Amino acid sequence: MTDPAGFVGQIFVIILLVVLAIFVIVTLFRAIRIVPQARAGVVERLGKYRKTLLPGLNILVPFIDRMLPLIDLREQVVSFPPQPVITEDNLVVSIDTVVFFQVTDARAATYEIGNYLGAVEQLTTTTLRNVVGGLNLEQALTSRDNINSQLRVVLDEATGKWGIRVGRVELKAIDPPLSIQDSMEKQMRAERDRRAQILTAEGTKQAAILEAEGSRQAAILEAEGEAKAAVLRADGEAAAIKTVFAAIHEGDPDPKLLAYQYLQTLPKIAEGDSNKMWIIPSELTEALKGIGEGFFSGKGPVAR
Repeated sequence: MTDPAGFVGQIFVIILLVVLAIFVIVTLFRAIRIVPQARAGVVERLGKYRKTLLPGLNILVPFIDRMLPLIDLREQVVSFPPQPVITEDNLVVSIDTVVFFQVTDARAATYEIGNYLGAVEQLTTTTLRNVVGGLNLEQALTSRDNINSQLRVVLDEATGKWGIRVGRVELKAIDPPLSIQDSMEKQMRAERDRRAQILTAEGTKQAAILEAEGSRQAAILEAEGEAKAAVLRADGEAAAIKTVFAAIHEGDPDPKLLAYQYLQTLPKIAEGDSNKMWIIPSELTEALKGIGEGFFSGKGPVAR
């Protein structure tokens, strides 16, 4: 017959071993910590800061050391909701901001500030109002790079003691009031119309200049052509005169032939409607005398 006391003892031993195994497992679980890359873990020993765990395998003292939630060391991008900001000319604009920051000191980010995300947002809003409040609307719309630089410098200096480095600050949008937007749209439309009119006028001017230049070149070419034609005609007439003159000298004509040719030329003088009267030159008498002597020579005296 089985001894009840021995059976109870065995059960007790088994329970004790199980409890001991569970204790060992829990101890190992609490002693071994694996930190992922680009993360950091802050360890407290009995409530006091002990060290910052680096990525990899780390050993803690069980039940004495406690690791706080991991902190992301990568650069983070936070977009804040639109904030109303009053400009120097008393206009309320809505500005969206984006902040790029990175935790560089996990200990400072844990103990120097309670909520660094909320602190960065509030600091960004305050700094934005201070910077934009000294600018009018036109300056705020055209000076984004300057505003971004000022915000980054102020935020980086203020968050340095929190273990945070602000890399960039960007203004996503600057929205003026609706009435100002309508006025700006009308102004832009008028400016575009003005530029279009200027371009049209400039095109018309250039076209007129080109047309005038073309007409001038055409007139010059036409005048040059006429001048060359006149020169060629004059050269031709001169060559013809020279040829005729040379032929006359080579033929050695007598006065009778010259007088006959002279009489043939006289009717051409009277051609045309404008010739109402023409004068017979004195040489005609000598020509007629020569012709008479030619035709009536040897036939007796001519009646006068």
